[in-house]
Amino acid sequence: MCLRVENHVILEVDNNVPLVQITVDGKMIAAKEGEPILAALLANGIKINRYTLKKQEPRGLFCGIGQCTDCAMVVDGKPNVRTCITPVRDGMVVETQNGLHKEVERK
Repeated sequence: MCLRVENHVILEVDNNVPLVQITVDGKMIAAKEGEPILAALLANGIKINRYTLKKQEPRGLFCGIGQCTDCAMVVDGKPNVRTCITPVRDGMVVETQNGLHKEVERK
């Protein structure tokens, strides 16, 4: 199921943006260059970004503006990257995160 907006009544959608390849949990997917990582994931049917540490509950898109941590994932080895506001670039490696890095958990 593709959740990418390809036509919109108000917003202009540029369908000529070049596609790049990113790796998500070991699987290569296509993404529009510069779009938020989360948009690329949703366009490829991936809705879960991380699991809570204690109850292993799935988390995904919530606020979409970088204020919560529900979309946090490990990107290129760095944990707690907010995928709703981080742009895609060719060759990036994205991994589902388990819990949050301890520095974030203390806040």
